[in-house]
Amino acid sequence: MLPQFPQCNSRYDAERDVLMRHRSLHLGIATQTPNGLKVPVVRSVEQRTLDEVAAEIRRVSEAARNNKAKREELSGSTITLTSLGKLGGIATTPIINAPEVAIIGVNKAVERPMVDRGAIAIRRIMNISGSFDHRFVDGHDAASLVQALKEYLEHPALIFAGSSLPGY
Repeated sequence: MLPQFPQCNSRYDAERDVLMRHRSLHLGIATQTPNGLKVPVVRSVEQRTLDEVAAEIRRVSEAARNNKAKREELSGSTITLTSLGKLGGIATTPIINAPEVAIIGVNKAVERPMVDRGAIAIRRIMNISGSFDHRFVDGHDAASLVQALKEYLEHPALIFAGSSLPGY
């Protein structure tokens, strides 16, 4: 999905004052450990199946929690995914994992009343939060990425079909 948003799959090299865009998605997974927050990395997400990504997230997160993650498993992410949902957060402002320029946060899914086809219905709803370094990612691109993620979550068949979203 990030090929449509290359500016969000980037790292800023402050020493050289250069923005490095990446073809591969190296997804950082914010993971709470007994030694504080660590960000293990799932490399080349775009080359993996959904099941492979899920298994690798479990593996690297567990390695980080058990203090068995290798140094290379804890560096090189191009964008990070974080979640405060387990702690009950329903709206958060994630902190960018520098030198990345973007982070996406998923929050707790809760049942809420909403209008569905003119009637009030109870639906499980989850907020998605994003933080972006606006020196490199403008507001339109940031909002478009969050909306694309929303569409994938609301229509997961798009993930399995490997199709891109219209308009993105």
